[in-house]
Amino acid sequence: VLKDRRQFPRRVINRVAKYYSGIGSLPRECMVTDISERGARLYSDSEMPETFTLSLSGEGADMRKECRVVWRLGGELGVEFMERTPR
Repeated sequence: VLKDRRQFPRRVINRVAKYYSGIGSLPRECMVTDISERGARLYSDSEMPETFTLSLSGEGADMRKECRVVWRLGGELGVEFMERTPR
């Protein structure tokens, strides 16, 4: 039996989200299959960059997170949410 090593529990959501790869770039769609406090599992038909902004709306709240890819397997990828550094 594989032990789940995640520090934060994930919940399945299967919702369409948008991601932005840079300033002035057009949003593209991806599917968020599950999410936790610190990261998410996404699916996309197109190649996603190593870092991007993820925008997810619904369930009464909008979320925008800076993301960094930590693993890839085909069109599926795992991301961790990065803290925004104040300037």
